[in-house]
Amino acid sequence: MIRPQLLVIAASVMLAHAAPSAMAAATAKTAPAATVSAQNPLLKASPLPFQMPQFGLIKDEHYASAFAEGMKRQLAEVNAIASNRQAPTFENTIVALERTGQLLHRVQSIFSNMTSTNTNSVLEAVEVDVSPKLAAHGDAITLNPKLFNRIDTLYAKRDKLGLDAESLRLLERYHTDFVRAGAKLSDADKEKLKAYNAEQAGLETAFAQNVLKETNAKSIVVDTRLELAGMTDSDIDTAATAAKERGLTGKFVIALVNTSGQPPLAVLTDRKTRQRLMDASLNRGSQGGEFDNRAIVLKLAKLRAERATLLGYANYAAYSLEDQTAKTTTAVNTLLSELAKPAVANARREAADLQQIVDAEKGGFQVAAADWAIYTDKLRKQRFNFDENELKPYLELNSVLNNGVFFAANKLYGISFKERKDLPVYNPDVRVYDVLDANGKPLALFIADFYARGNKHGGAWMNEYVSQSMLMGTHPVVANQLNIPKPPAGQPTLLTFDEVTTMFHEFGHALHGMFSNVKYPRFAGTSVPSDFVEYPSQVNEMWAVWPEVLQNYAKHYQSGAAMPQELLDKVTAAKKFNQGFMTTEYLSAALLDQRWHQLAPSQVPTDVLAFEAASLKDAGVDYAPVPPRYRTSYFSHSFSGGYSAAYYAYLWSEKLDAESVNWFKENGGLTRKNGDWFRSKLLSRGGSVDALQLFRDFRGRDATVEPLLERRGLNAK
Repeated sequence: MIRPQLLVIAASVMLAHAAPSAMAAATAKTAPAATVSAQNPLLKASPLPFQMPQFGLIKDEHYASAFAEGMKRQLAEVNAIASNRQAPTFENTIVALERTGQLLHRVQSIFSNMTSTNTNSVLEAVEVDVSPKLAAHGDAITLNPKLFNRIDTLYAKRDKLGLDAESLRLLERYHTDFVRAGAKLSDADKEKLKAYNAEQAGLETAFAQNVLKETNAKSIVVDTRLELAGMTDSDIDTAATAAKERGLTGKFVIALVNTSGQPPLAVLTDRKTRQRLMDASLNRGSQGGEFDNRAIVLKLAKLRAERATLLGYANYAAYSLEDQTAKTTTAVNTLLSELAKPAVANARREAADLQQIVDAEKGGFQVAAADWAIYTDKLRKQRFNFDENELKPYLELNSVLNNGVFFAANKLYGISFKERKDLPVYNPDVRVYDVLDANGKPLALFIADFYARGNKHGGAWMNEYVSQSMLMGTHPVVANQLNIPKPPAGQPTLLTFDEVTTMFHEFGHALHGMFSNVKYPRFAGTSVPSDFVEYPSQVNEMWAVWPEVLQNYAKHYQSGAAMPQELLDKVTAAKKFNQGFMTTEYLSAALLDQRWHQLAPSQVPTDVLAFEAASLKDAGVDYAPVPPRYRTSYFSHSFSGGYSAAYYAYLWSEKLDAESVNWFKENGGLTRKNGDWFRSKLLSRGGSVDALQLFRDFRGRDATVEPLLERRGLNAK
């Protein structure tokens, strides 16, 4: 995924929060006073390569003053444009706006990434303090009548300005951004909108911070090794270390990840431990206490609905989707509803197969959510003679990265990677790489942060510290974040195949950022609709199982022996396995996201859990053994990030992905010719061209749904 950031894109301030921990206003340290210091390293562009942040010099106390100064400078820049007595031109208005806010953009990019990856109570307090201020700052720009009048004047005669295609699109996007931000509202309604925006920013921050705090708080404590039977000795040692760090020497702590499903459920043989873990995961944020998110959900749902109504839309989803490739709630609802019935039918068939194993073992219970993963692994082993744990010795992190992810990128695009040990990082586990283009010239910096930490948001994502722009003369500094459990010192990091796939996926986002070749910052890299942004990263997943790539990285971490061909074949054969579960858990979350955001203000309920249950039942996906990938109370994509009313995007993008995988296969697969075509026609263009037109330019036609249905096994009768 793309981690949304507190990000200013020129004059269009898009406050889309990127997460971490909770209740900062109540328990965190007071946010530092905003006193500007000449020694603040954030005030000037970094002298490091490609303006990589000076992590060794940046301190927590630098952010508040830099935010204040950044907003002050941008407002002065914007007011100068709005008050310009010369007639508006593309250069003195639109290009000038693109140049504004460089300090604020820099501060926000670094700060948002730190609050996602390396937060603490001071940063949380700054986050709570600055979120509504940034919302107000954005309003001061987008609701400035003089500024919008200049943009509107240019927009009205756009076809007569002689602009090149990218410049014309930039003018059109600015006009759209300002109108969607409320520029045409009356003065009274603008004041209402400002209040909505400030409150929404605060609530999204609170929700996101609660999710991390609650995830840490709900980690389960286990008394004996026996209760962890099935876990490897290394994983049990990691649980013991986690307990010791919490002052629970002699016990074991299983930390939660952000999804409903938890990795240890696939191996824990003690059903009581499995159930404890599953319950702890599913009940997050909805059982009372200081991190309960239910009240925030209700406030956000109503606030977003009221804001959308003020802007002239039936509901928030209608407002959000208008600016996506899907365009309408009808289109999204149709896609999700068409897939729901076959997905659940597949899941029920899978459950029946699992139940046969339980009964054969005389388990004496019906398969439940806590049992699905472990019995799925048993069924996989039975059906394919394939145990997922057989793979891990062949999936060592460094080999996957260097001999898999980087190897595939080199074969496709000719780029190469050289690790840098001389650049400062914010955590000793973080790595930095020079990325060299096929001609040997520096292309980007790539930052890799793979391990989980208690102060790091869950999940996996890509983010940018610096985006590419010919106008600004900048080159990409991009990062991938994963949450792989760090093994005890001296032991190798062995991955699950899901973690391998995730690494390839997130690097697909990184490539999208690194290959950006646009003039204007507004269009750089992954600045595309949410339901298109996942598409290039999903395409990159295909190389994880491409024979030439898989054979190159899947080698035993001790002997160096290649993964046996028999095992390689089993990995490929099992790709469609368990698709009923995976599709259903995803669809359930996507449907919840739409149900919450297709409400009118008067329809917002009073009971979060009752609404969630009724929504799942109404959509036909209320199947208890397969809970939603995210329940409402910890659904950060939906309630604190840039995927609000857009979680369907993964499936929408996958339709394009499935078509593209077929194209690569039809044209010879892993070749420079194919990689260069994908790069030139799509990856390098960012948002400078309509997203679906980019796909057509690459594929030669519109996408069809059949490859997606075939991939997920949903075309079977």
